[in-house]
Amino acid sequence: MGATKTEHFTDAQNQIAIIAKALGHPARIAIIEYLLKVNECICGDIVNELPLAQPTISQHLKELKNAGIIKGSISGNTICYCIDEKTIDILNSYFLKITQTISKSKCC
Repeated sequence: MGATKTEHFTDAQNQIAIIAKALGHPARIAIIEYLLKVNECICGDIVNELPLAQPTISQHLKELKNAGIIKGSISGNTICYCIDEKTIDILNSYFLKITQTISKSKCC
């Protein structure tokens, strides 16, 4: 596997790429949608919501957390998860900039 050469890109470009990669699986999208639906930190309910094994869900949660999309806090012997608003703001700003640029574009 070749090197990704991330050092050739800005921190912002690398950050958006990391977030986008984490969003690249439908189970992770389902997890985010569930967190948005319940609108609170949840501890163990995700396993009951998705047709996946607990270790698989844990791996998806880890990927989302590593990308900064969700955050977790330890409560006893469980971890409670919720959406990290800062990362969503970063995505929102990025796509807003794209939308504004496209709307002003005379291309195609």
